Amino acid sequence: MSHVSHHQARLLARVRRLKGQIEAVERQLEAGAPCGEVMNLVASIRGAIGGLTGELIEDHIRAHVADPDHDPDPERAQAAGELISVIRTYLK
Repeated sequence: MSHVSHHQARLLARVRRLKGQIEAVERQLEAGAPCGEVMNLVASIRGAIGGLTGELIEDHIRAHVADPDHDPDPERAQAAGELISVIRTYLK
């Protein structure tokens, strides 16, 4: 079983929240909302996409490369942990 299907409910919840945020932008644009409000909504969507991307990449590393919490090789475990940390920082 892939890590995506293992965490399917959690990932689908994130996607559904994103869908709601995108629909909110559509409603704001249709209503002629001030550009500042629309930009704030779009910025929140960007953050949510980054969070989803980070979660998918982290899960992929843990499932297919090395799990820093369970890898018997301490150097590989440390490197995987460092990679996850860098990705989290990069996607913020």
